[in-house]
Amino acid sequence: MLRPHSALILLGFVATTLIAQEVPVAQSPASKAPERKAIDLANLDTSVKPCDDFYQFANGGWLKRATIPADKARFGSFEELADRNRDALHAILEETSKRSDWKKGSLEQKVGDFYAAGMDSAAIEKLGAAPLKPWLARIEAMRSPRELAPVLAAFHGARAGGGAFGFGVAQDAKNSTQYLAQLNQGGLGLPDRDYYTKDDAKSKELRAKYLAHVAKMLELVGEDPLDARAHADAVMLLETRLAKASLTRVEQRDPQKTYHKMRVAELELLTPFFDWKAYFKGLGLKKIEDLNVRQPGFFKEFGIMAEQITLSEWRAYLRWHAISAAAPYLSKAFVDEAFDFNSRTLNGVPQQQDRWKRVQATLDTPSALGEAAGQLYVKHNFSPEAKRKMVVLIENLRAALKEKIEGLPWMGADTKQQALRKLAAFGVKVGYPDRWKDASKIDVARGDYYGNIMRARVYETRHNFEKLGQPIDRTEWGMTPPTVNAYYNPSMNEIVFPAGILQPPFFDANADDAVNYGGIGAVIGHEMTHGFDDSGSQYDADGNLKNWWTAEDRKAYDSRTDMVVKEFDAFKALPDQNVNGKLTLGENIADLGGVKIAYAAWQRSLKGQAPGPIDGFTGPQRFFLNFAIIWRNVIRPEAMRVRLNTDPHSPGQYRTIGPLSNLPEFFTAFGCADGDAMKRAEDVRPSIW
Repeated sequence: MLRPHSALILLGFVATTLIAQEVPVAQSPASKAPERKAIDLANLDTSVKPCDDFYQFANGGWLKRATIPADKARFGSFEELADRNRDALHAILEETSKRSDWKKGSLEQKVGDFYAAGMDSAAIEKLGAAPLKPWLARIEAMRSPRELAPVLAAFHGARAGGGAFGFGVAQDAKNSTQYLAQLNQGGLGLPDRDYYTKDDAKSKELRAKYLAHVAKMLELVGEDPLDARAHADAVMLLETRLAKASLTRVEQRDPQKTYHKMRVAELELLTPFFDWKAYFKGLGLKKIEDLNVRQPGFFKEFGIMAEQITLSEWRAYLRWHAISAAAPYLSKAFVDEAFDFNSRTLNGVPQQQDRWKRVQATLDTPSALGEAAGQLYVKHNFSPEAKRKMVVLIENLRAALKEKIEGLPWMGADTKQQALRKLAAFGVKVGYPDRWKDASKIDVARGDYYGNIMRARVYETRHNFEKLGQPIDRTEWGMTPPTVNAYYNPSMNEIVFPAGILQPPFFDANADDAVNYGGIGAVIGHEMTHGFDDSGSQYDADGNLKNWWTAEDRKAYDSRTDMVVKEFDAFKALPDQNVNGKLTLGENIADLGGVKIAYAAWQRSLKGQAPGPIDGFTGPQRFFLNFAIIWRNVIRPEAMRVRLNTDPHSPGQYRTIGPLSNLPEFFTAFGCADGDAMKRAEDVRPSIW
């Protein structure tokens, strides 16, 4: 994916995602941005040598002036563009929601009424915790831990919380022509398993604040403070046990470690104290014969816990996860408490977003009415010409990567043949879906914000479950059109670029080609390279988890990626914490490959004609300047710590410095000499694609 910190999540489990960040596309007249310089010289810091710290050289002026809005954890190129897209969609939502006479069932009626319901804060405040009462009553009706299965099924089927684990349907990683049910570890309220297991002072402090947060939420639904604190302690003990049984994020990056296909009967032997038949029946599923248990060790422990944890403890845990899942859509007391911990404590954000921003963000997701609103968005903000331009750029990058693969000195002929086959088979999606999701069965009412959210989620969940036994739907998207991001899906072997990212600084219709190849070109190259990173390279041209490498070539590849790990392990993002080179390896490989391939594609497009300088910078220099611009950002230290622990992407500074420190083309463009900080010695310089 492109976003500085993104990952595609489907029903609780990661479904292959890779970051790339730009999209070259002409804007429609209605959405044309104010005139701007593609590279504003005021944003540079020329007191810094480009070969010492190119990130500072390219962005120092901007960094000096930049401030983080009070309602954000970070601010940079992605957020700037996301704000523009949000404003465009906001105007559509405001106009649509003013009318209450749209034809029943129309896109305008559903989108307008959903937004209007979310903006009706008086009605939501009046309801208080009432929307939660049916869920809490369902929990209290439990008479034994053996009833855990149907209760979890009720919550999971509505995406109403519940915790414990995730369930969904996705392609079979080893047979991409079929769908397969998937079980994934989960059930934690803190961002990662390590938050429960680390013994440093910061982790202990955060756990104490989490306990207070859980207790406060329980009090908001009527629990006595002493009972709430005791129940919070039970939640922490239960979640800690789940955390210790969970695979680390680094371990889960290897798709082989998360593929364990088994019959339901085998799952029942693995977890004999959990009633899987009752769980699947509660989800409305009758024909599951086999499934992928992504982390068998986790589910073995969960099965033991299903027997050992008391009814009172399970009730406390389920109540907490029900409240936590619903809190953003309830009255002010719940919203404020959720913000206080999740945003202020975890990420250092001092101010809550305006209500319209929160409602719009809820609507603009694949599990709500994101595609319905997306249809209205693209009518005004994305032209057919933009899509055509993007497709041309993608094919230029594909041709450049083909040449790179053909010329690799370390890869043998047999592996090259398979790599070229995979590259040729890449599917491409640009802008918006060719076939929109059918939202006609989602009932949307003006006075029922929480109900609208739940009905949309139930519909999306049922749609997901109904895929079992059906042909693979290759028209689906994992992001909505206004999204500022992109992704590669290994099981589909496709690269996807929403309309939202096809604007400056990623793509600027008025800029020179060097700037656009350094922006959206590097994003395209990034997503393409994901197909050949340490994880994506384990999937073949048909999207199957299947080895297509010779042993010798794989060894040569791994020796190069090991150099990338060591390079990024050395970057100190906080005084007491470095980048995790193994966690970020896939994205770092994609960044290095993306900029290298984009530069080669741009050079091919010149056909030997060197462009003249603009504002004192040559074409190659402008290419690299815009590459640095797209990664610029300022971030709160609390948010940086969360991302270092959980995000597969490196901080923006190192997404610039890391790849360019290995690139001879960059050294030539800026005259870098041996001994300059960013010209790494050749023997430690990874060269992959």
